[in-house]
Amino acid sequence: MNQAELSGLADISISYLSLLEQGKRDPSFSMIQNIASALNVPLSILVFLAAEKSEIVDISPELAEKLSLTALQLIGTSVNGSTNLSK
Repeated sequence: MNQAELSGLADISISYLSLLEQGKRDPSFSMIQNIASALNVPLSILVFLAAEKSEIVDISPELAEKLSLTALQLIGTSVNGSTNLSK
């Protein structure tokens, strides 16, 4: 998905989306919800994947890696319409 498609689905401008991607703006919670919905990704997964390392220091690196891989598989499943998750 490109910026134009995502911005249209999330109901935000391309320039604002670009600023978000560059870390130059902080989105509102409703904006994050719109982006997650546009990506067809559960909000909790999007927030986890966007977390800084300092925000998840209490999670072991191994668990964080497994959670990340599982989240990315769920995103792929959501995009591809498949329900098959490999371990």
